[in-house]
Amino acid sequence: MDYYLRLCYGKGLLPADSMVGEVTHNVTFTIVNPPSAPFRVVAWTANGTNVITSGGGEADDIGTGYVGRITLNSTTGSLELRNLVLSDTGEYVVNIFAVGQPNEGTATLRVYAPVSKMTITANNIDLVEFNSSVSLSCSSSGSSPSYRWLNGSSEFTASDGVQLDDGNSTLTIVRVTRYDQGPFWCIVSNPINNGPENITLKVTPLDVLYGSGSDLTLSCSAESSPPAQFRWALNGELLSNQGPVLRLENIQASQSGRYSCWAHNTRTLRYQTSEVLAIYIETCTYTKQSKHN
Repeated sequence: MDYYLRLCYGKGLLPADSMVGEVTHNVTFTIVNPPSAPFRVVAWTANGTNVITSGGGEADDIGTGYVGRITLNSTTGSLELRNLVLSDTGEYVVNIFAVGQPNEGTATLRVYAPVSKMTITANNIDLVEFNSSVSLSCSSSGSSPSYRWLNGSSEFTASDGVQLDDGNSTLTIVRVTRYDQGPFWCIVSNPINNGPENITLKVTPLDVLYGSGSDLTLSCSAESSPPAQFRWALNGELLSNQGPVLRLENIQASQSGRYSCWAHNTRTLRYQTSEVLAIYIETCTYTKQSKHN
């Protein structure tokens, strides 16, 4: 995935936001409204060192580490940087020398490695209700990870009985009870995650109370690249059903409860859960009455 930067024509103008890139991927610094070509010299630097200097009647001077990784657009001054590495993070400055005064633009690029290889370990699995505490530690590879913890579809927050330490990578439950059985999920992300985000859960037909024997369709969607994979949960417990649509046919009272969907990005390995949708099934009982004349 390429990321594009808007650089304004004029000296000292900065982009509105930093650029974000992923290792092994490409970014393009795109200059908008460049001065009129031909340029006498175009010079790009990164953290004060030369990336490429082109023009002035000399052969292009390409900096160490950039040979074979860059392409300069000689008409606009835009620069493509390929096969990103973590050390490409930094401040990029372009100077375009054309007719008149030189033009300068500055951009900040931050390169991240994707989050992967998440594991959860527990310091204790032999627990006694009201007496034992347990700490769960989440670890992963990747750059600048952030952590969230879920118990079923509910997110943990720090409280009297819950501690979050080491940048939220460690969850401690003080004096466990039988209601702390899980399942526990550690959600790890960083700025290059491509979703899933903006997860939406809908039910058709929409009603407050459904009669037994009704047919319902639950659908789940999320913004994700690649497209998300979906799982379904009832009262926090994962069902065997997969896919963006859950069809409930001839539904019965035993299927009442709190439904949610889980979106999973197989590339970022990130999960996102929907809001809970409560579905209640009414059991209809009919009593036969005799008719008296």
